Amino acid sequence: MLLPYLDRNEIEAGCDEAGRGCLAGPVFAAAVILPVDFSHDLLDDSKKLSEAKRKKLRPIIEKEPVAWAVAQLDPKEIDHYNILWSSFHAMHRALDQLSTRPTSLLIDGNRFLPYPEVPHHCIIKGDGKYLSIAAASVLAKTYRDDYMDSLALTYPEYGWHRNKGYPTKAHREAILHHGATPHHRRSFRLLPATEQAKLFNRNED
Repeated sequence: MLLPYLDRNEIEAGCDEAGRGCLAGPVFAAAVILPVDFSHDLLDDSKKLSEAKRKKLRPIIEKEPVAWAVAQLDPKEIDHYNILWSSFHAMHRALDQLSTRPTSLLIDGNRFLPYPEVPHHCIIKGDGKYLSIAAASVLAKTYRDDYMDSLALTYPEYGWHRNKGYPTKAHREAILHHGATPHHRRSFRLLPATEQAKLFNRNED
């Protein structure tokens, strides 16, 4: 059973991201402040939930919290900085949008870029330990999935409605045959090194 808070006396915002390991699309992050008495039997780490369960939870998470927000960094920003930095700053952007300012942050993972004047706690596998982080993981995942589904309508050959931009065999084969799109992360290994060099040379011709 997930824990409702780390410290009952703090206004805790749980933070998580989605899409860090993808070859295409933005990285999304969410921040969620839950009431201290919030509970829901279905809520868990988004990776452990089916798509149907995530979709069922999302309107509940959007309705019940004290505050919530979702933000993203696009592939050009990811390529300019790096995916780790981009993940942290997506969380910062989400925190910037919260209608209630937290006094403590619960971060999924073992590293974080400090957010101004708010202490944070890095919690490994926190999305499977704390309700607020799990809620953030569901929002980040569902918003990103919806975004990739919309892109798939324009780029159907990449199968983003199925793989959501992750490095599946079919996704890599589509890149090999059709080239990279403006939504692919050029700083990532899309193909073996020799093929990737040819790929970007072809795109720039």
